[in-house]
Amino acid sequence: MTIGECARLACILEATARKPGNVHRERDFPNLTYQDLLTSADAIAPVLNGAPDRPVGETVLECIRSTTRNVNSNTNLGIVLLLAPLAAGPDIVKTLDELTVDDAIHVYEAIRLAKPGGLGQVAEQDVAATPTVTLKDAMSLAADRDSIARQYVNNFADVLEGAKHFTSRRVYPGGRELEAAIIDLHLRFLSRFPDSLVHRKRGEQEACQLQSLAQAILADASQLPALEAWFEAEFPQRNPGTTADLVCASLFVALRQSIITVLPDEAS
Repeated sequence: MTIGECARLACILEATARKPGNVHRERDFPNLTYQDLLTSADAIAPVLNGAPDRPVGETVLECIRSTTRNVNSNTNLGIVLLLAPLAAGPDIVKTLDELTVDDAIHVYEAIRLAKPGGLGQVAEQDVAATPTVTLKDAMSLAADRDSIARQYVNNFADVLEGAKHFTSRRVYPGGRELEAAIIDLHLRFLSRFPDSLVHRKRGEQEACQLQSLAQAILADASQLPALEAWFEAEFPQRNPGTTADLVCASLFVALRQSIITVLPDEAS
């Protein structure tokens, strides 16, 4: 499978799995639908195919430009920020160390174009201004509050570890056999990190509540209705979108490393 095909399939598998709190094949949000996510997967796949031949920042910006031409809401900024460096080459440490100020400038432009919710303002290297540091350095300033930024600092350790969760699995029609593993990884990420999107939109207290609920479910699956009720109480504002992005990136790595294999007649 090409880089773009792996990216497209990772996005589809993540979106399709019925993860608590997220859009999936049986649940749309008022301003974000399952079809939007599938359309976005198609939009970024050809761009990511060319990722090894262009700077990471340009790949991010081109992915968001392609997405915004096809959908009307921010569907995949977090996914693109994760997949672009992963798609750039086999050595993620080298890729991150070689990021430049120009990469940051392009990524800031992409963020402004995507218009993600709940960003607010920061005192240093705010996204509304022109960055003066490399993309890795800019991400390091947000790493303590944003799980995606943290990957740029810890060499994508969380994503690479997440990929191992899918050891020796195969994709069958519709990806149904993978769904339970995807949901489980989603809950494990939720239990480890307060979701960054929930934190931005709803505050630290609710992000930590979500983390505690996920921990309870991993200890006792019968607690799942409590999590569903928590999401429904503020639907859809408590959407753990950053966690979904981490799951998607983990699926991409698992596909690229053949941890997840795809039968030839199902790759299309």
